[in-house]
Amino acid sequence: MPLPFDPIQEAQRQWDAHWGTEATAAMGAVTSIMRAQQILLARLNEMLEPWELTFPRYEALMLLSYTRTGALPLGKMGDRLQVHRASVTNVVDRLVGQRLVERVPREGDRRSVLAQITPEGRRVAREATERLHTERFGTGPLSDPRCDELFALLRPLRQRAGDFELE
Repeated sequence: MPLPFDPIQEAQRQWDAHWGTEATAAMGAVTSIMRAQQILLARLNEMLEPWELTFPRYEALMLLSYTRTGALPLGKMGDRLQVHRASVTNVVDRLVGQRLVERVPREGDRRSVLAQITPEGRRVAREATERLHTERFGTGPLSDPRCDELFALLRPLRQRAGDFELE
């Protein structure tokens, strides 16, 4: 049931009353971002349910589908997905169980294993992507210009965190 007031705006009011205005805007922004993340993740996971995927598994499938060979070492997947190696291992294990990915030995390095997308994985990735496109990745009611604006607003935060370096 929706509340008859904006709880984050009320938290800002309370914050301001108890702590002063110095960090009220930042607290409101962070709380809004965290709530938006919860909303989007729930929407995305619901959209991906027909393929028994979660958004992290979908991201891994897409990453593998974009590679030249359809395969990557798990460590490289973690770097590109910006998650811990243990998370990648869990995601790949689930995808292997669904027969969407398989583990293959890396040529020339018997200690290393690659995650490789299967033909079924490519089919599922394509179908799931069509659904996410149709639903605009759950971003409604934001327009494309608003999504671009949001991307631009958050980019310096991600860059300063070390996500990437621009030349």
